[in-house]
Parts: sequence; structure tokens; C-alpha cells
Amino acid sequence: MDTRNWTEVTEFLLLGLSSRPEMQPIIFGVILSMYLIAVTGNTMLIIVARTDPKLQAPMYFLLSQLSLVDILLTTIIVPQMLVHTMTGIQTISFKNCITQLFFFMAIGSMEGHLLAAMAYDRYVAICKPLHHSTIVTRSLCLRITSTSFVVVSLNSLLYSVLAARLTFCGNQITHFFCDITPLLKLSCTRPVVNEMLIFTEGAAIILSPFFFILASYVRIGIAVARLHSAAALKKAISTCSSHILVVLLLYGSVIRMYQRPSSSYDLDQDRQVAIFYTVVTPMLNPMIYSLRNQEVKDALCRLWKKIRNICYSGDFQPAPQSRVTQHHIS
Repeated sequence: MDTRNWTEVTEFLLLGLSSRPEMQPIIFGVILSMYLIAVTGNTMLIIVARTDPKLQAPMYFLLSQLSLVDILLTTIIVPQMLVHTMTGIQTISFKNCITQLFFFMAIGSMEGHLLAAMAYDRYVAICKPLHHSTIVTRSLCLRITSTSFVVVSLNSLLYSVLAARLTFCGNQITHFFCDITPLLKLSCTRPVVNEMLIFTEGAAIILSPFFFILASYVRIGIAVARLHSAAALKKAISTCSSHILVVLLLYGSVIRMYQRPSSSYDLDQDRQVAIFYTVVTPMLNPMIYSLRNQEVKDALCRLWKKIRNICYSGDFQPAPQSRVTQHHIS
């Protein structure tokens, strides 16, 4: 086998979203705006889920974990991309590239497992409402999230080690971050073992939560259909619509990206999909949950009122005059 073009790579060159210089300020402004919206929206959800007394159910604990994952996922990618876009220095060391790959795959996979836990919560809430508080507890949610984190971390570690052992014929990554597919594309030989892992072990880690979610909603649909009640159907749709929409946003892009061989890798199309699940989806998730969930919406309004009280009076409590007025009116 000819090994003349095999090189020991010490750093990679990330080609980014566009090679056109006139597009860089536009890309920077759009991505920065979306990143700030994503971080702000998810941070607000975490605050209300942790502090509002009416959002102490396990569902909102899982929602706060999902928001934290969204913040971490977009922060792993976007700040580096913004620096590369503005400075024009697009290199990343081999070590940092593999590190980014590890955290991206671990955090990205964690999102699916959290959505599966949320689907189970919805299933119990609709199909076993009298036992919901005893079945789905905070301790159960903690065990689920802890176990899921260990599983996805081990899976990501395996991918990262195998990627680090590849022999590369170049260092130009046709992407804006270090992902497994463009790294496989740079390999001097076809990485059969890595591709087999993507389609077997990797597919199990990524798709098993999706099939669990699907099974949960099939059970919910059967339970609602047996009731023959329009009110029950309306309640089920209201309860599950936000979660279903987030699931579709995530898995629609993830399945499109990874469940195919590297030989069919398409530069422009895959970078567009990657932008969607690393920037757009984390930005949309808090909007979906806040706009379609009345409890979250009310909690955000209460938080906003507290912030206004801090700004105007420096205290959470209403002014004494207001209390007297309210007592007199009542």
C-alpha cells in the first residue's frame, strides 16, 4: 500500500461555513445572535425550573437538564466558530479536535436520552395518572440522567479513541467543528471498524431513545383511543405537543447526518444540517416549551416581575403602601 501521502497530523484546518470573505461578517452576526438567544432562553428555563415552587415536578427537572445540555452543546461549537470566522485563523490542534469530538458526541447523545425520559414521564402522566407521583420521582430522574451520562460518555470515548488512531492524508476538515464524519473522510484508508460502530453500537446509542419515545407515544395513543373522549385527546395533545416537536427537530437532523456511510458525505448539505442541530435547535427548544406550556409561561412571567421588582425597588416584596391598599380593597 502506498504510504507516501500519510502524514502525522498535529493540527487541523476547519474550513468553516463559507470561504467567501464578504460572507464572514454576516455569518458572524447571525450565528452570534442565535447563540445569545439560545443561551439566554435556556438559562431562563433553568432558573424558573429550579426556583419556581410550581415547577418542582420531575418533568421540569428533566426540562432544566435538557436546557443545560442545549447550552453545553451549542457552547462546545459556536464560540470557537465565531473566533475562527472573525480572525480568519481556522486551525485547531489535534488534541483539541479530539476533545471537542468527545464532548460534542457525549452531550449530543445525552439530549436524546433526556427526551426519552421525558416521554416516559408523559406516558405515566397520561396512562397512569393516579400513580404518576409515586412512579416518576426526582430520584428516578436523577438515576436515569446519571446512568445515561455514563453510557453516552463511554460511547463518546470509544469514538474519540478510534478517531485519534486514524491515519490522515490531510488536515483540512470540510466543516466548522470536529465531527466524526469529516474525520473519517480524511482517513487514508477506509475506516471499516469506525463505520461499523456508527451503524451498530452508535446507532443503538442514538436510536434506542428514539424507539423508546416512539413506543411511549404508541402506548399513549392506544390509551387515549380507548377513552373515546375528545377532551382526553385534547389534553394529551396539549401535554405532549411541545415534546413531540422537539423530538422531531432533533432526530430529523441527527438521523439525516449519521445513519449513512461516509462515502455519501455531502459538504454543503451536511454543514447546513449541522448548523440546524447545533445552533437552531438549542435556540428553538426554550421557545417551544415556553410558548406551548402555560405553567412555564406563567413561571417566566413571575420571574420577570421579580426582576422588575429588583430593578425598581431592590426587593422581592411589594412596597408597604401596596399591601395596605390591597388589604383595604379586599
